[in-house]
Amino acid sequence: MGAALPLGDPAPADGLLPASVALGADSRAFGVYVHVPFCRVRCGYCDFNTYTSDELRGAKQSDYAGQAIGEIRMSRGVLEASGLPARPAQTVFFGGGTPTLLPADDLVAMLGAVRDEFGLAPGAEVTTEANPDSVGPDDLARLADGGFTRVSFGMQSAVPHVLAALDRTHDPERVPLVVGWARDAGLDVSLDLIYGTPGESLDDWRRSVEHAIAQRPDHLSAYALIVEDGTKLARQIRRGELATPDDDLEADMYELVDEQLAAAGYEWYEVSNWASSPERRSRHNLGYWRGDDWWGVGPGAHSHVGGVRWWNAKHPSAYADRIAAGVSPAVGREVLDGPTRETERVLLRARIREGLEISTLQTGGRHAVAALIADGLVDAKAALSGVLTLTRRGRLLADAVVRQLLES
Repeated sequence: MGAALPLGDPAPADGLLPASVALGADSRAFGVYVHVPFCRVRCGYCDFNTYTSDELRGAKQSDYAGQAIGEIRMSRGVLEASGLPARPAQTVFFGGGTPTLLPADDLVAMLGAVRDEFGLAPGAEVTTEANPDSVGPDDLARLADGGFTRVSFGMQSAVPHVLAALDRTHDPERVPLVVGWARDAGLDVSLDLIYGTPGESLDDWRRSVEHAIAQRPDHLSAYALIVEDGTKLARQIRRGELATPDDDLEADMYELVDEQLAAAGYEWYEVSNWASSPERRSRHNLGYWRGDDWWGVGPGAHSHVGGVRWWNAKHPSAYADRIAAGVSPAVGREVLDGPTRETERVLLRARIREGLEISTLQTGGRHAVAALIADGLVDAKAALSGVLTLTRRGRLLADAVVRQLLES
C-alpha cells in the first residue's frame, strides 16, 4: 500500500507555511499534482500509495472528487495566508494509482476547482495518467472537452509474458486503439515503458520499443524496474521464483532505447524521458527537476513550496477524515536547509538536458568536471560553454556523477 511516509516535523493543523516561502516566489513556476490512489489490481512491482477496493476501509471512490476539491479550496487560503503571491497553475498532473478509474466528469470537476481557485496559465499543460484498459473514446473526448491537454498511458511493454510478470492486465494490442482515440480527441500522447523485468530479454525490449515508436507518441518515458522491499515482486525474487534484474542487461536496454528513439527523431531531455520536440517535454515534471513549487493534492501526496516540503495523511480514510474536519490533510513536513537544497539542486538538474551551470557548483565540483569529461561522462562541448550536460554513458552513471560533483 505504498512506501512509508518520511520522517519530519508535525505539520500545523491550519497548514500555514513559514514566511520564508514567499522569497523569490514570483520567479518560480507553480503546478498542481492530484493523486488518485485507486487501482483495479495491485501490480507486483508497485510501491506507490495506491489501494484496491478491498483496502479502502470505508473510504469510497465516489466521494473522492469532493474531498480533493475540498483540499484544493483549502490550499488557496493556505498559500495566501502564508504570504505567497497569486500565481496561476502552469501545469496540472493527475497521477496515481489509475486516475481514469474515476469517471471523466470527476477528473474534470477537480480540474475545474484548480481553475477556479488558482486560474490556469495560458497554454497550461494538463495531464492525466491512464492504463490502456481504463479509458474509452468517450472518456478521452470528455477529458479533452474539460480542459485536459495530454494523456500518459502506462504501456510498460508490448510482450505478453513481460506484462504478466508485472501483473499488468491490458492487451498490448489495445495500445494503438487508445492512442488513436486520444489523438482523435486532440490530446497529446505519452507512453510509459519499464525495462529490466525478470525474464525480459533484449529482443523482448526491442519489440516493446519498436511497438511504442510505431504509435508516434509525442513523448516517451522508459524506467528501469526497481525492486521495492515489501512488494510481491520482491517476495518472488527472494523465494527464487523470479530472477534478480541484471544491471548489465538494463544498461544495454537503456542504450537500445536511446539509440532507437534518437533514430526516430526523439530527443532526450531527462535521463528517462524523450520528446518529439522541446514543446512536447513534460513541463510538469520539469518543474520538479528545476525545483519549482507545487501543491500535491490527495492521500500521501507530497508538496514543495519555497524550500518547504510536506506530505498528507497516507490512507484515503484518514485523508477523508481530515478534510471533513476542516483541518489540513498534511501530517508532516520539513524545512530544507541550504546544504540540502544545494544537494537536491545538483542531483536533479544534472539529470536534465539543459544541465547545470558549472559556475554555480562549489569549488570541488567545478574541479571535478575535467575528470568527468575525460571519463566520457560529461559533454565536452557543452562544458566549454559553461554547462554540465551528461553524455549517454553519463546518464547510465548519473548517480556516480552527482556524487563526484558533491564530494570533490
